[in-house]
Amino acid sequence: MKCIDVIQVLQRLSPPEYACSWDNVGLLVGHEEQEVHKIFVALDASMEVVEQAVRQGADLLVTHHPMIFHGIKQVTDQTPLGKKILLLAENHIAYFAMHTNFDIKGSMAELAAQALELKNTLPLEVTCQQEECPEGIGKIGDWKEETTVAHIVERVKKEFQLDTVMVYGDLQQSVRRVAISPGSGKSMITPALNQGVQVLITGDIGHHEGMDAVEAGLCVIDATHYGLEHIFTPFLAAYLKEQGIAAEVEVCSTSSPCQFI
Repeated sequence: MKCIDVIQVLQRLSPPEYACSWDNVGLLVGHEEQEVHKIFVALDASMEVVEQAVRQGADLLVTHHPMIFHGIKQVTDQTPLGKKILLLAENHIAYFAMHTNFDIKGSMAELAAQALELKNTLPLEVTCQQEECPEGIGKIGDWKEETTVAHIVERVKKEFQLDTVMVYGDLQQSVRRVAISPGSGKSMITPALNQGVQVLITGDIGHHEGMDAVEAGLCVIDATHYGLEHIFTPFLAAYLKEQGIAAEVEVCSTSSPCQFI
């Protein structure tokens, strides 16, 4: 099948018009008419991932985070980004990214909320107000019963296969209203507070943001950016197979780029 055929299947799941204005999604390297026999799925287009795609003979690499965010003036082997673009092009590997359009319409947060069995979910931050079904970043929901922050921590670690998380707040606090926003969640603290959330599960929370959130009445569980978003890869691989894609689909074997020692 052709690359454009795969793109149409991906865009049915996450239409590009749902992406945030600052984002860069879609086909970023390659030809729409290229034949695709093997698809590689990963969270990031790191050099490790690109090299794996080359070794495995992939024709199309699909990631969540875009490898190219901003305009570039040169594509040479003198920069890490240039090296990756050249490696993809030289090996005839097309490259497609689905980022905030997947977060909003995919939906990354919906998958995460389902993993924790949150009830009565709504978007944490609405980005597209439709009549009966608003879309947005993150999810707010209710835990099935009143519980402690410590219990939610253990559930997060279990469902997302994490050894550790970082917690701001009282582990023994009794809570029920929970929000989850996979990825970078600093900007989600204010929406969470405005909607009466008691615990925010996210990533990339800084020291001061964490302290300020607690003082404002919000506990924060920082499960890292990768820790909550790695669910993208098995979900997307399964989705492509369910759609009857006439190409082999493989999930790239990578782990978190950061280590806790």
